[in-house]
Amino acid sequence: MDEALKQLLTLGRGYFEKKQYVEAEKCLSQVVERNQSFADVYNMLGVVYHDQGQFARAQRAFEAALRLNPAYTEAALNLAVIYNDLGKYKEAKEVYQSALSRQRNSPGQLDPFVQGKIANMYADIGDVFGSSGMLEQAIGEYRRALELCPQFVDIRLKLGDAYRDLKRYEDAIAQFEEIIRVNSNYVPGRVHYGIALYSCGRKAEAVKVWEDVLARDPGNRSAEMYLNLVKDAGKGDQVG
Repeated sequence: MDEALKQLLTLGRGYFEKKQYVEAEKCLSQVVERNQSFADVYNMLGVVYHDQGQFARAQRAFEAALRLNPAYTEAALNLAVIYNDLGKYKEAKEVYQSALSRQRNSPGQLDPFVQGKIANMYADIGDVFGSSGMLEQAIGEYRRALELCPQFVDIRLKLGDAYRDLKRYEDAIAQFEEIIRVNSNYVPGRVHYGIALYSCGRKAEAVKVWEDVLARDPGNRSAEMYLNLVKDAGKGDQVG
């Protein structure tokens, strides 16, 4: 997740928690324009729309949240309320009973949305440790996060970077290769994979990785920059 999107998400959630719905909607709508993978954003927008009396928009938002996360109990209950408000009593009953049934069938298990929130909290703690130079502690927090949500490639990238900074290159490379396996379209994972390879002296492999990034994402500034650095270093070696 890029910093601009992360900032919008943080602001939107903050406004929502304070019930400042006009400001929340502005931020969260921009998040949805850039990234449609956050179930909680759709749920929050649904609550905002419901508060504004825009029931049809609220319905679409809650339904979008459930498409992303069918086990999202809060969104299911909110959708049931909207269906009831719209006179869709049969649909409301079905959604409500489905949500209750899911809870009964998985006692003691975390809602996947809650699980994701906790994973991100661990990652935030890891960021604090990492920014303080306490990389071993950061690694511990990132690993806790990934135990809950192993598919969160942005957190795995942070773990790989921490291993790399500790010169634990094989561990770092393993993390980046796992990122590529889980989400082959996650370009930052490939860029950082190249950095890890370059850091441990596997320069030719790193170049291939960055060239592959440019083939997938033409104009990627990070890949172009690293390739130029490698070329400039090669010229220096020839002069020397």
